[in-house]
This record gives sequence, C-alpha cells and structure tokens, in this order.
Amino acid sequence: MKSVSAAFRAVSLLASGALAGVQRRQQGSLQAVTTRGNAFYRGDERFYIRGVAYQPGGAADAQDPLLDLDTLRNDVANFQELGINTIRIYTIDNSANHDEAMALLDNAGIYLALDANTPLYSLNRENLASLHASYNEVYLQSVFATVDAFAGYNNLLLFFSANEVINAANNTNAAPYIKAVTRDMKRYIGAQAGRQIPVGYSSADIAENIENQALYFACGNDSNARSDFFAFNDYSWCSPSTFQQSGWDQKVETYSDYPLPLFLSEYGCIQNTRDWGEVAALYSQNMTGVYSGGLAYEYTLEPNGYGLVSLSGGSAQPNADFQTLKSAFAATPNPSGDGGARTDDSTVPACPAGSDDWEVITEALPEIPEGAAQYITNGAGTGPGLSNRDGSQWAGTPSTTSPDLSNGTTTSEDTSNPNASSGSTTGTSTGSGASASASGSAAAGSGAGSVKATLGGVVVVSLAGLAMLL
Repeated sequence: MKSVSAAFRAVSLLASGALAGVQRRQQGSLQAVTTRGNAFYRGDERFYIRGVAYQPGGAADAQDPLLDLDTLRNDVANFQELGINTIRIYTIDNSANHDEAMALLDNAGIYLALDANTPLYSLNRENLASLHASYNEVYLQSVFATVDAFAGYNNLLLFFSANEVINAANNTNAAPYIKAVTRDMKRYIGAQAGRQIPVGYSSADIAENIENQALYFACGNDSNARSDFFAFNDYSWCSPSTFQQSGWDQKVETYSDYPLPLFLSEYGCIQNTRDWGEVAALYSQNMTGVYSGGLAYEYTLEPNGYGLVSLSGGSAQPNADFQTLKSAFAATPNPSGDGGARTDDSTVPACPAGSDDWEVITEALPEIPEGAAQYITNGAGTGPGLSNRDGSQWAGTPSTTSPDLSNGTTTSEDTSNPNASSGSTTGTSTGSGASASASGSAAAGSGAGSVKATLGGVVVVSLAGLAMLL
C-alpha cells in the first residue's frame, strides 16, 4: 500500500499547479460517477448506490474516520464482505491529507458520499436571524476547503450540501439558504475542480413538506442552484413489511416523474429486528426506474441502537444485523440494462407554492457573502479542520441580502471550467415560487400524487450529459 500511496502523491506533485484550489492528489482506478437524466452512471453503466453510513463514534464526538488508517483497513475488509460500493461520512477534517485512506477505498471498489459541513461549520436553523448570520464567508471557506480536499479523488461520488436542516413543518425558511450553498458549491467546483461532481441535499422525510422539498431543490431558472440529485432519510419500512405495506409503492408513484437522481441517504428502521427486506425492493425494477439505491444506517453500533458492527477490544465485530444485510445484498443483483432510468429527462419542475407547511414564497436566494466571492476565483486555501472550536455560525460577515430575501437573486455567473463537462444549461421553469401550484393531498410519509401532479406542468430544457475528466 505504501508504494501505491507514494505513486498517488507523485501524481499530486505533478498536478499541483494545474488548478488554483483543488489538488489532484490521485485519480485511482475507479471511474468517476456522473448524473444523466434521473440516474447515476459510471461510463455507460448505470450506477446504484449500495452503501452504509460510516461515522464511528457518532455525531456527539465527531472525528474523521479516514485518518485512523489501521481501523479503516479493518473496516474496508468488512465493507468488501458486506458487498457495498459506497460509504457516507458526515464529518471529516478538511485540513488533513486523505490520500492513503482514499486509496484504500479505491482499491476496494468503494466510493465516498461526503457531507460538506461539520457540527461547528454549518447552517444554524434555530431561527431566520441565525440562518442568515450562519451563511457567511467563514462557513463557506470551510465548505470550499472540503471540496478542495476531496475533488481530486475519482472515488469521491458526491457532496451533500446539507443534511436534515429542515426537520419540521415550521422551519422550511431554511430552504433558500440550503439552495444557496448548493449553488455556491457547484460554482466553486465549476471554477476550481477538474470535473463535475454531483451536489445535492439529504433531507429528513417530513410528511408535511418532503415533496415540496424535492420540487424546490430541482426548480428555478438558475442551473447552478438546482441540485444534481435529491436524497432523503427514510425509515418507513419497519420489518416485517412489504413494498405496499411500507408505502414505498406510493412513493415510487409520487416521484415517478421526478427529473433528478433520487436515493435514500439513510434507511433501516430498528422498530423491530431488521430483516432488511427493503433491499430486495430497493434494487428491483419496481423502484429502479425512480430510485438509485441507498445507504443503510449505520456501520458502528452507537447508543441510538443502530449498527452493523460492535466495537470490542478496539476492533469491529460484525453482528447479526451485518450478516442479515450481507445476505440481502448478495441475494439482490442490480437489474440488467438501465433499470428503467430516464436518461433523456431534462425537465425543470415548477417551484412549489407557499403554504402553512412551506414558508418559501420566492425563488430568490441570498447573494453569496462578499468575503466568500473571492474564493470562487482564487481558491479557498486550507480548511479549519476539527481542532478549531470557534466554528463559523456567528463568525464572519453574512450575505448583504436581507433575511426576507426581498433583494435576493435568481441568477448566478457560470463558472464552468471549459475543460470539464457542464452539468446543465440554464433552463426556465413554469411559474414562480409564489404562484406555482403543487396539487394533490399528502398521505402520511408518502404524499402520493402531489409531486407527479406538479411535474406535469414543466418546460423542457436542454441538459448536457456529465462526463468524467481523466
């Protein structure tokens, strides 16, 4: 492994002057994954996410699991035994070098789905004032530094711009700030990275507004602000259950016309002993025309009761939950061909109308904070890492846009690298956030019909396919 890592570092030195921000430390053997229509692709092959959430120690004392290489080597062996191709990490140290860790994952055929935030560098959803204050240049410098730290790895699958910031029916006013971060990340990647990297949001499955969230992050005139995918954390299948009993059949119907790749960023209810019956459904053609897989929650057994391995004597011991999930994966191959994906889908839905459960009444977003705009051109520099306990939420200077977004923006400059593929061209949606209608009533946890009804009135725009830069 040392010789492999040394070679990767040599590539880094050769490429270090090529881009202002991103250091292309290594490429690895895995082919970069892109989006096409409503699915992920690795070259011409449909890519399904088969993964687990991986944050040993949990969120309370979040550490970077990629820096403990001895533990990671053991865990990678378990990943291979489990039969997965992706791990999700919620917190990393963006001031550290991850060459060896990413090489370990690459050699094992494992991609990384990475959250761009950390507990101290994130949006503060407490109220509108805290949201506005936390969207500042100190925060975005950390986010951009995370992009710099990982964009050079081909097995970096995607970035989550945020996770469960909207976690109730009464804090949807966070949506424009989440969307602004997505926009800023996509612009930074376009300017600083050597390839397109999918960026999107990981949502809580809030019955009152989940469909509005899905629509909102896919709508609007600014292609930079539109997500590249939408994911949500779904614990509605509680064993023993079925495709129909869980309501997953209704969710497939609800999102049947959704134009972006859709997947489960967490799943695995522990209300009863988990039989992982949802795996067979998730990778069947009942769902693959709409869904692109998911991430089982979670790898290490934590106080919350979730976990596939127990930590004993400093090593991870697979438990019965692990063995059952392993068997479920082994018994469930991916569908042949494209699995029903709509690769030519280039629709842009209308933005959802404001309501008691959806407080967003405008398509306007906050302008990027003035102090952060320079990073798009010049690069972000070294990230704050995890040792800086000051955080960003009340630091720096926020956007000059008013918190009510009355002087917000609906456009942003295209920063795409001419040598990298462009994810999309600017499109036009039907209606505005204040007037577009989302029809249909929502059943608990599914909202069957509402997204599909809204997606019926769309304008088709041109989308270029994403391609990998080798």
